[in-house]
Amino acid sequence: MKFSTIALLLCSGAAILQAADAPTLAQIYDKNLAGVEGELVPLAEAMPADRYNFAPTAGEFKDVRTFRQQVKHIAAVNYMIGAALLGQKPPVDLGAGENGPDSITGKEQTVAFLKDSFAYLHKAMLTLTTANQSGMIQSPFGKSQSPRVAIALIAAGHCFDHYGQMVVYARMNGIVPPASR
Repeated sequence: MKFSTIALLLCSGAAILQAADAPTLAQIYDKNLAGVEGELVPLAEAMPADRYNFAPTAGEFKDVRTFRQQVKHIAAVNYMIGAALLGQKPPVDLGAGENGPDSITGKEQTVAFLKDSFAYLHKAMLTLTTANQSGMIQSPFGKSQSPRVAIALIAAGHCFDHYGQMVVYARMNGIVPPASR
């Protein structure tokens, strides 16, 4: 009898430890966001300030965003997604459309805007739960409603889309992206 009681307690303790180690939905999304942040921010910091207005011109690059505009766009969309997840208005001026404010012009300001957008989006990601993930929220990209988790999913994909473009810009300027070093 004592052996079975001890065995039951040990098994129960192991189950509790496993459950405690299982990440929450919020932690999964937040870690995913941290991964892209860990590549984007160092790339934004690695590009020299005098190259922030660079945009390719040879080939099919008509009307593309400059490096600075890419960074500001990512930050603006981060704020938009975070605000949607939190059910709030964005806490900062996002400028026209998804382009970020025109008042942000220097490299330091641009990188700070990016970092601050990730901090805000982390706050929003940490509100995700299994109970609220399928709840419908206002999409930041139109007048439709979308499941909360669908809006959260956009964040990393959007960031990596622009990260790829920024890598090309960096390499065209002789900069090896920090994630590739």
